[in-house]
Amino acid sequence: MKAINTANISAAQQPQTSWQYLLSHCFTDPVSLAKFLQLEPEQLNFSAQASGEFSLKVPLPYAMRMQKGDSRDPLLLQVLPDPRELEHFPGFVTDPLAEADANHLSGLIHKYKNRVLLMLSGACAINCRYCFRRHFPYDDNKIGSQQWQKILRYIENDSSIEEVIFSGGDPLATSDQRLDKLITQLGQIKHLQRLRIHSRLPVVIPQRITDQLCQTLQKTHLQTLLVIHANHANEFDLQVTEALDKLKAANVTVLNQAVLLKGINDTVASQKKLHTASFAAGALPYYLFVLDPVQGAAHFDISDSQAQQLVAELQRELPGYLLPRLAREIPGKPHKTLLAI
Repeated sequence: MKAINTANISAAQQPQTSWQYLLSHCFTDPVSLAKFLQLEPEQLNFSAQASGEFSLKVPLPYAMRMQKGDSRDPLLLQVLPDPRELEHFPGFVTDPLAEADANHLSGLIHKYKNRVLLMLSGACAINCRYCFRRHFPYDDNKIGSQQWQKILRYIENDSSIEEVIFSGGDPLATSDQRLDKLITQLGQIKHLQRLRIHSRLPVVIPQRITDQLCQTLQKTHLQTLLVIHANHANEFDLQVTEALDKLKAANVTVLNQAVLLKGINDTVASQKKLHTASFAAGALPYYLFVLDPVQGAAHFDISDSQAQQLVAELQRELPGYLLPRLAREIPGKPHKTLLAI
């Protein structure tokens, strides 16, 4: 990972810069990020120790949407290593969804009926501080060519599997060429019906949505969905909208799921703006998750009752198609748990 040199990429040049370059040249130290945001380093509530455990990583397109001079910018607070991450709270653990119990093959998680999740990449475009997989053993779940053949056989031998979910890390950190190969091979399994991709890359580096990727997604017979992850209205800009337009033109259904985060989007006004902006950009609101109790993220947590009250108020502000489902994932349950409002 190379530190970014913003002097080499102007605002006008940035849309044409390759996604690979933007992925490999990120803000990784607080001094550079503070300078870019026209702040003094001491204005950032930055913890070097927290960054040592889970590093700071912010790509330029995302940083450009942060408000200059604002140390409390809601996009900045999602990615800035905070001293509170070092505190330990009861119930906040390294594997909050007990995924190790469903990790039946390296790179494969099978915990829900009719669908399996594949860890295509351990790499991410951005390190979100609330990430429930911030402690996940990606090195033990790499999918090489031999492991891929085992995964294909696993899916082929279970005719109940109708859907494959690409996850990670971020699956779109994988090259177009590799994605084309994997999707083509999955498309040859007769009982598969759907491909779902969960990715933050269309939001944080919208240049990732290339013509080649869209061609791959359009040519497969599998019904294809792409679930983006955006938590604040300010994460959407013209570049993100253009990327989502390309996906929809390739017959991809685009959804957005968000996490309810204290101090980021825990008001009715911020939630209304988020889901309105998501829909305007081309992504239908899908889930609004309460925080998974992952170690290091307790400072983002709000109670289920507060979340339910917020969404009950939000329901009065939005039409039904803009209202996401409030949910929690509970280990061992055969499905997401919807929180009644």
